[in-house]
Amino acid sequence: MAYDEDLAERIRAEVAGEPGVTEMKMFGGLAFLIGGHLAVAASGQGGLMLRCDPEETEALLAEPGAEEFEMRGKTMQGWLRVAAETVEDDEVLRDWVERGTVYARSLPPK
Repeated sequence: MAYDEDLAERIRAEVAGEPGVTEMKMFGGLAFLIGGHLAVAASGQGGLMLRCDPEETEALLAEPGAEEFEMRGKTMQGWLRVAAETVEDDEVLRDWVERGTVYARSLPPK
């Protein structure tokens, strides 16, 4: 499945003006990076993929549409998936994008 280009454009609008944002195709989606760190992506599996503070992962999983991120069968702390239908609302998308960008900005540049 290809990533949702409309969702990617909505994310792009949310990160517009954010210093140091770059885009890169990865994981079958379109990722938005800050300082070389993935902040948020339009996932190739639908919805969002994002980075968050690993210590906040469990609490964020209680949010509607949030799911654990798995890679090669392993759950990854500090990474989440958010269902496509959850981020159809612009305000909800904005909140999730902000979580990802705030965390990426907290990391030292690569």
